[in-house]
Amino acid sequence: MEKTPNNKYVVGITQGDINGIGYEVIFKALADPAIYDDCTFVIYGSPKIAAFHRKQVNLGNMVVNNANSIEDIVPNAINIINVCDENTRVELGSSTIQAGECSLAAIHSAQADVKNNLLDILINAPVNTANLMDAGFKFAGVPESVAHELNCRNFILMMVGDKLKIASVTSPMPVANVLGALTTEKIYWKIKTLNKSLKEDFAIRKPRIAVLGLNPYAGDGGAFGMEEGERILPAIDKASEEDIVVFGPYSPDSFFASEAYTKFDAVLAMTYDQAVVPFRIIEGYGGVCYTGGLPVVCTSPVHGPAYDIAGKAEANDLSMRNAIYRAVDIMNSRKILDGIVPLRKQTEQVADKKIC
Repeated sequence: MEKTPNNKYVVGITQGDINGIGYEVIFKALADPAIYDDCTFVIYGSPKIAAFHRKQVNLGNMVVNNANSIEDIVPNAINIINVCDENTRVELGSSTIQAGECSLAAIHSAQADVKNNLLDILINAPVNTANLMDAGFKFAGVPESVAHELNCRNFILMMVGDKLKIASVTSPMPVANVLGALTTEKIYWKIKTLNKSLKEDFAIRKPRIAVLGLNPYAGDGGAFGMEEGERILPAIDKASEEDIVVFGPYSPDSFFASEAYTKFDAVLAMTYDQAVVPFRIIEGYGGVCYTGGLPVVCTSPVHGPAYDIAGKAEANDLSMRNAIYRAVDIMNSRKILDGIVPLRKQTEQVADKKIC
């Protein structure tokens, strides 16, 4: 794609739920001058709603540029493209249909620019899936929507931190639907996609992947379920035949209790909850959600809209900052793989040192 004149990555940020902490964590993250070294930012949202949130949490002295389209964005400023009705009301701490409509409008507008190759990175602020669906959203989450728009079948939901990278075979879904979604073929393709992402996005030459079981004690030889032997193990064997270094299935309780995850580059869980619970215990809220297998680098914070602290200036922006810096690292890894000299690498650890 055509870069901005200063060769910075173009980063689109969807506003998330306007009644939550989305704008607060965005503005707090973008208050760090170092964050503009590699990136030009554009928020898909509302200048009016953004101004309300800035005033609410007392975030002044920020350079804001109201843009009609991505062609109007400028570096070293917070660019905002309006996607909301001017009469939209902010109701802090509440889930409303208007909030869902605004979230959805931001997602659609950003995805259109992604499809037109106008964004390098897409970062999604926290949304409320319930009011999104009330507004007409048809997917389990924003990553699934992006993958659908880009016609990418083989993508993988990941959570990335300093100690643990963990992915899941299934998207968030009712427990009653999990067995129908877990097929050998799907598990096999998730292993392949995870392996490819670890190589291309994280510069791991020969990744070691651990696969978790589904049932208690990974089925315990069939005593607690047959899915490990009938669905999971055949997928592991098939991936191993293709020279992918993959082991399992492991019993999740002993796997995490013994810190066996430290011996692997990534872990593949069967379900979203099986992945997110240990991740949040190990990484806290400094980790990042990442969608591997997409042409655009797509990240988001690991937390939700946090209605209980909306507008109170109490939100921690660490995960949003890390979502930005982790995305830059991934872009740089891809450029190295392509033989292109990347922009200066700026990890989130370095960013934290600059902020502290």
